[in-house]
Amino acid sequence: MFRLLSARKTFADLSEREVLALAIASEEDDARIYADFAARLRAVFPATAAIFEGMAEEEDDHRRRLIDLFRTRFEGPIPLLRREHVAGYAARRPVWLTETLDIVTLRGEAARMERAAAEFYERAAARTGDPAQRLLLGDLARAERGHERAAEGLEGAHVDADAEAAEAEADRRRFVLTWVQPGLAGLMDGSVSTLAPIFATAFATGDTMTTFRVGLAASIGAGISMGFTEAASDDGVISGRGSPLKRGLAAGVMTTIGGLGHALPYLIPDFATATGIALALVFAELWAIAWIQKRWMSTPFLRAAFQVVLGGALVLAAGILIGEF
Repeated sequence: MFRLLSARKTFADLSEREVLALAIASEEDDARIYADFAARLRAVFPATAAIFEGMAEEEDDHRRRLIDLFRTRFEGPIPLLRREHVAGYAARRPVWLTETLDIVTLRGEAARMERAAAEFYERAAARTGDPAQRLLLGDLARAERGHERAAEGLEGAHVDADAEAAEAEADRRRFVLTWVQPGLAGLMDGSVSTLAPIFATAFATGDTMTTFRVGLAASIGAGISMGFTEAASDDGVISGRGSPLKRGLAAGVMTTIGGLGHALPYLIPDFATATGIALALVFAELWAIAWIQKRWMSTPFLRAAFQVVLGGALVLAAGILIGEF
């Protein structure tokens, strides 16, 4: 029943001519994917780009060998048959989804692609009766199985210790600029800037639910404002800080989290308990910010702690004093 509802063929339905056509199209796709990886990485990660260039060349060689075999065995044009036309065939991830992947993950993606290709060639070789086609498909299966080792060989040829260290540092820097820096700025803004309105409301009204509502509004409002400001301030092209959407998302979400951290305790009806927990969370938030600055921004811990804790304490004191008066 489900077979009748699907327009795709199963692998068992394919003729030997169609199996070759599918293999040719698959090799073309993989060569393009590796070439795209190389083009995207060349400016920042030239050594790893050379790895993918080598893999693209190898896929092109596989394609040529398959086309030669097709011309020897069959007449006419090569049928248009792609992965998405065959049910159960291992699909490739859309290339645009890999734009955010780091170097290690990209290499792992390449290994996954090659394992899937090897499994296809093994299945195809097992069901063909032509000796030449069986030999070629078996050779290609072995080549794909060994492609991970081949990639390691290419890596040894193109990526020495210095190049690998430089690429790792560039990858880390890109992560910091795109996610950590705007997220940290948002967390600091949300944690510190909302202290005054939340605690001013708390000490002015003594009402925990009113305080929570003010804190919720301040946190969400600050998050939206911070997110849009970060996204609109820099498109990332010249500065190299990455996608404005990602930076805006990091800044907006962390700003909201920073404010909600000491607003949520006011869901507790008892004012003294809620305020005590909120003050403890403020202390924890400020020290967490100092640790993040030391971990990711290489800021000395004592200096970071002094700046953040002192600034937070002044804002907190201002909010409490305003609320008392």
